[in-house]
Amino acid sequence: MRFITYLINGISLGSIYAIIALGYTMVYGIAKMLNFAHGDVIMIGCYVVFMTMSGMNMNPLLSVILAVVVCTVLGVIIEKVAYKPLRKASPLAVLITAIGVSYLLQNIALLIFGADTKSFSSVVPLQNIKIGGITITGVTVVAVLACIVIMIGLMIFIKKTKAGQAMLAVSEDKDAAQLMGVNVNGTISLTFAIGSGLAAIAGVLLCSAYPTLTPYTGSMPGIKAFTAAVFGGIGSIPGAFIGGILLGIIEILGKAYISSQLSDAIVFAVLIIVLLVKPTGILGKPIHEKV
Repeated sequence: MRFITYLINGISLGSIYAIIALGYTMVYGIAKMLNFAHGDVIMIGCYVVFMTMSGMNMNPLLSVILAVVVCTVLGVIIEKVAYKPLRKASPLAVLITAIGVSYLLQNIALLIFGADTKSFSSVVPLQNIKIGGITITGVTVVAVLACIVIMIGLMIFIKKTKAGQAMLAVSEDKDAAQLMGVNVNGTISLTFAIGSGLAAIAGVLLCSAYPTLTPYTGSMPGIKAFTAAVFGGIGSIPGAFIGGILLGIIEILGKAYISSQLSDAIVFAVLIIVLLVKPTGILGKPIHEKV
């Protein structure tokens, strides 16, 4: 019974990681950029909800919608200001810039909100569900359902819409896509917008499940979600989903049965083992470089 409880908690946490990882995998798959500021966009979304709910008594649903809008706009601004000028630059330059943007957002949050830990009120109105001796929280139900709906929605969007087809074209070859009339800049901006909006949703669910908030709230979940994206095969939407769920389960079981202090090390050790066996991740495909 206790194992099932741990498993459910792992799936809940993994669903949140998967939503964050979907943003990572979309940006990398289409723009070929690692947006390490993604975790801090999560934090900004959480602060928007915290301030609007505690300071303005706004309806939780409206607060979440506002957070999604703010993070979406922030994602587009970050792409335009920090990443667009580096399209032709080396991956190292992009990586350093992403880290710089991450620290910038953290320090802005420190200046505005301070370093004190805030108590975050859950935005999920569902009551806990009891099945036998097992209790499933409302946050768990919402997180799992949101993750599944978002994954399916993204897959349909990419396969069935013109914007999605443009994303696929840009992911294959930016120059060829531009010659075929695809708006590459607009497509990449849309990708960042979607990824950042998903970050806001994931952040709100994360803080609802673990109700504390600081300027560093998004850092470790962001890194773990990136790990989940690599684990599942970065660039693959189903891979991000599978990687996130597995990572959440591994983390919770590691805390329960091995050591709560070593749980993060266990997660990254499993990633190393998987990449040694299958370097492209679970569902990743080998990338053939053009010579």
